Amino acid sequence: MGAPYSLDLRRRVVAAVFNGMSCAAAAKLFSVSHSSAIRWSQRQAQTGSPAALPMGGKKPFALADEAAWIAARVAEKPDITGRELLAELTARGVEVSYYGVWHFLDRAGLSFKKNSARQRAGSR
Repeated sequence: MGAPYSLDLRRRVVAAVFNGMSCAAAAKLFSVSHSSAIRWSQRQAQTGSPAALPMGGKKPFALADEAAWIAARVAEKPDITGRELLAELTARGVEVSYYGVWHFLDRAGLSFKKNSARQRAGSR
């Protein structure tokens, strides 16, 4: 993904539009797309600045609010599968995909490994 246009360019396009030039003419004059001139003008009117919105960053996990419950559930039943956990979360009213459950467990270090569970069961 490319970098956003400079704030200086955005301000010049918006100034041209607010001084009576059409968005299409301002876009052509400054060599930007017509839709960009429209969006920047709208953003200026709504927020007071045509600055670009933040890019990138990480979204919080869909299961962030359920972290304590999931950790307790995995501690209670260490061999629980992702599908079983997904079914229990669905029963609790949490809407998440199987991948979301797997990704959360992996990042939290709670992923289930068959060999580790067999070794724990054999040492009891």
